[in-house]
Amino acid sequence: MNKTELVASVSDSSNLSKKDVQAVLDGFLAAIEHSLKKGEKVALVGFGTFETVKKEARTGRNPRTGEALEIPARTSPKFSAGKSLRDAIDLAVGSGES
Repeated sequence: MNKTELVASVSDSSNLSKKDVQAVLDGFLAAIEHSLKKGEKVALVGFGTFETVKKEARTGRNPRTGEALEIPARTSPKFSAGKSLRDAIDLAVGSGES
């Protein structure tokens, strides 16, 4: 499912216009991005947690030439699914639901 399909799905199930759902979704994503940029966690109980992780600089290899190259340190976003979401997916996938 892409963003457009998500907006349509939420619009159908909530009786809100696609324009309103798009505005809410954009605001939701912007708020998460803003918090992560400040180094804060965003925890949605039952759904999951968005946070950042620091990855140290390391030496990698070019797979084509075998040449060593330095991979710089970086901060990456991370999402950890909450127990309710994990259980719901496990139940749906395990039973063959879609």
